[in-house]
Amino acid sequence: MNLAFAIVIALLFGSGAYLLLKRDLVRMVAGIMLISQSAVLTLLASSLTRGKAAIAVRPGEVVSDPLPQALALTALVIGLATAALLLALVHRAVVVFRTAEQDELAASEAQDDARLERRRDADRDEIEAHLEDDPGDDPDGDPGGDPGGGDSARNDRDLGGEAPDGPWAWDGRVRP
Repeated sequence: MNLAFAIVIALLFGSGAYLLLKRDLVRMVAGIMLISQSAVLTLLASSLTRGKAAIAVRPGEVVSDPLPQALALTALVIGLATAALLLALVHRAVVVFRTAEQDELAASEAQDDARLERRRDADRDEIEAHLEDDPGDDPDGDPGGDPGGGDSARNDRDLGGEAPDGPWAWDGRVRP
């Protein structure tokens, strides 16, 4: 009987590892589920003793150990919750990227990163071009180029403070 359990556990674990190494996300989730079930079977196979339930036991009677059964039940619940979470993540990835293949997801992610980098570069160029403009072109007619209009120290005094110093001071440069 123990040999049969060992063979079944080995087959489940081997099948789960094989599926986990595939590039399809759904098969990866199925592999994780099979490995989880092989762990449950290992717990149950380790407690294969015949005996009565551990309720109202008389002295000298053989009793089954309830701990492996409780651990197996806990592992089943955790495995089900993990599978549900992984399947929800796979579903979201399929909805967003329209594929469940790991290679295609990586290629799509690389394209999105390149597109975002181009946008960041364009935004940076636009900000630098705006900051390099002549300060006399300020729309409020202020030759100081202050974006708030007027003397910044005077504006800060009006708000009850002093002109900021340190890393938060506006010096006209864009910090990365």
